[in-house]
Amino acid sequence: MSFEQVFLIAMAAFCAGAMNAVAGGGTFLSFPALLAIGVPPVVANASNSVALWPASLSGAWAYRAELSSLRHLLLPMSAVSLVGGVAGGLLLLTTRNETFTKLIPWLLLFATLLFALSGAISARLKSASTDRVRNKGLRWLGQLLVSIYGGFFGAGMGILMLASLAMSGHRDVHETNAIKNLLSAVIYSVTVVTFVAAGAVSWPHTLVMLIAATLGGYGGASFARRIPSAWLKRFIIVTGLFLSGFYFYKTL
Repeated sequence: MSFEQVFLIAMAAFCAGAMNAVAGGGTFLSFPALLAIGVPPVVANASNSVALWPASLSGAWAYRAELSSLRHLLLPMSAVSLVGGVAGGLLLLTTRNETFTKLIPWLLLFATLLFALSGAISARLKSASTDRVRNKGLRWLGQLLVSIYGGFFGAGMGILMLASLAMSGHRDVHETNAIKNLLSAVIYSVTVVTFVAAGAVSWPHTLVMLIAATLGGYGGASFARRIPSAWLKRFIIVTGLFLSGFYFYKTL
């Protein structure tokens, strides 16, 4: 790698770590940065997942107090997340680079729209009746589908999971966020093992991004908190739409 390439992916990963710590959406920067320096799409997605993996673990650890009262629920849901994460990771590994390249703009656009509408989705779900009986079948199916998506691509997975949990009956925002962080960590952990075992990770790129993303998550978050959250969200949405349009253009 040239110095310019190292600098590009390091800065993208640093900003991704900071963005994920504050508002999410870091994949919109880190994944395209790998594509920009010539990393094949499937390898770029796998490497990006490994690079951002430590942040998912720290997010789950931060909610350990809230999770202690949910042990009866977490084990079966973690098992579903594990199965879905493995399925999504294997699906990615069996997807040709040419096919995944054509899917990139659609995946980015889907994740961007999901992020843009997350506030409206949350408000709509919170306004629903709070005495609705929790639907276990919907919970397991929703978590399985979200896990497959997360293992395959990942961007927007947290928003999808929050929506799925809310639709299955979870109302307390801290409880829902705690479950989301833990299950996201499970999905990322199992996909990391899958990608590493399959040799789909470009380690030189991944190590640079892993260090930068970790520093961004700790140090960059303090800077990012000074930016109004509405501005940061708009920046993420504009970035996602721009990248979606760019990759639509490239696939023509």
